[in-house]
Amino acid sequence: MKTEKKNPLKLHDFDFIKNRIKKIPYLFAKENNLIALEEKNGKILVAISDLHDFEAINELYLMLGADIETLVCKKHEIEQAIEKCYHKTTKKNPLKNENLRIEKVEGYDLLEHSSNNEAVNILNTIILEAITQKASDIHLEPEENILKIRYRIDGILQKKDFIASQHISQIITRIKVMAKLDIAEKRLPQDGRIKLMINKREIDFRLSTVPTVFGERLVLRILDRSNIVLGLDAIGMEKKLLSDFKNAISHTEGIVLVTGPTGSGKTTTLYSAISELNSSALNIMTIEDPVEYKLTNISQMTINPKIDLTFARGLRHILRQDPDIIMIGEIRDRETADIAIQSALTGHLVLSTLHTNDAPSAIIRLADMKIEPYLLSSIIIAVLAQRLVRTICPSCKEEYKPTGFELEQLHLHQKFLYRGKGCSKCFNSGYLGRCGIYEMMLLKDKIKHQIIQDLDIEKLKSSLDTDYQTLLQNGKELVKKGITTSEEVFRVTRHM
Repeated sequence: MKTEKKNPLKLHDFDFIKNRIKKIPYLFAKENNLIALEEKNGKILVAISDLHDFEAINELYLMLGADIETLVCKKHEIEQAIEKCYHKTTKKNPLKNENLRIEKVEGYDLLEHSSNNEAVNILNTIILEAITQKASDIHLEPEENILKIRYRIDGILQKKDFIASQHISQIITRIKVMAKLDIAEKRLPQDGRIKLMINKREIDFRLSTVPTVFGERLVLRILDRSNIVLGLDAIGMEKKLLSDFKNAISHTEGIVLVTGPTGSGKTTTLYSAISELNSSALNIMTIEDPVEYKLTNISQMTINPKIDLTFARGLRHILRQDPDIIMIGEIRDRETADIAIQSALTGHLVLSTLHTNDAPSAIIRLADMKIEPYLLSSIIIAVLAQRLVRTICPSCKEEYKPTGFELEQLHLHQKFLYRGKGCSKCFNSGYLGRCGIYEMMLLKDKIKHQIIQDLDIEKLKSSLDTDYQTLLQNGKELVKKGITTSEEVFRVTRHM
């Protein structure tokens, strides 16, 4: 409930300001030019310069857990009141208050947003716990009378807790307000972004909402720049494969593809590749859906289907920007594939991803898009397939005697393998962190000849070198070294 009052007296005369009662976090007050003045009959009177800033007013309602009454005041009056309330500067202080500058922070400072509202504090706790445990996603799933919470940690969803019915509406509303979504729209899916500051650490979130029979289901994808490790030497490729991949991306023209399902680390590999190639002598441009991490000295574009900015259309315009290297987030259709091929043929190095199970299947997938076999054989340099497996927690690593099934499936003869027992450092999962397993297909003459002659997947695989290592075989080496478990390797390769 919001009503407007006339300004009956000076802001400095209100109790909250006189007594320095800070109902609202300083950064929020400063950014939105508002300040709490007094509380009467369960309602809080707030001075604000823009009466139509409904987003800020809605956020205050959630933050303070009370109805808001607004008092429209001049901007400079509110600024003076904020400084008087939040800073204890006096005339004797040589540092004059008007010379203090607060840099505007885009988004919300989670630790700055302390609140008396229980629902807000619950949400803050959920987000902080997810970040502490290095989760990649937070799932808020409505069931009858509760909201179930799950975190995706190291690629696996883990059940954490649930929210009681009395807080569900407030928590969902708060998240939607932070993401600048329509809080009244509950029947249609919505997408948004949130930026949080935690101890001066900037973290982005992508929000997706969908309606279900029990209410809105929300997923927050956490994009924490401090967790991303870029650089080909840091992503866990073994020495020969790393050398081959670096050689592949050193070409001045052609296509290098990275394949795998969603969440297999393809984008990190591509980012690492262009970071390796990054140079003031090169013009590197990307088109992504969306741009997940901003890279220095690289021009990045996000597709936007709402305004018909597709991969294909954006790629055409990128080609007019005189690029040397182009990264395409994903080749999804024939039009994008055609432009990628033409880009490579006209002297550009193109890096992109495809959704296929293994490296040879990428050739078949492009052929299904009606790309001519002679083009595929002449322009594709290499295909890298990859998966992410969880690594054994070093703090609780132990030996165990493997089953006959494990040894048979991995063609091993070890008497002992390794696993994590579970401890506080890995939250009793036995795993801590992830690494990649890879298979790389270099398009050598024998494979090129087979592509032109007969695009049969089995014949294509038989054309591979005898030392070609599949994902399963690469995973086997990590099991032998005690880096991961056979269970993890089977999990990510079972459909192959």
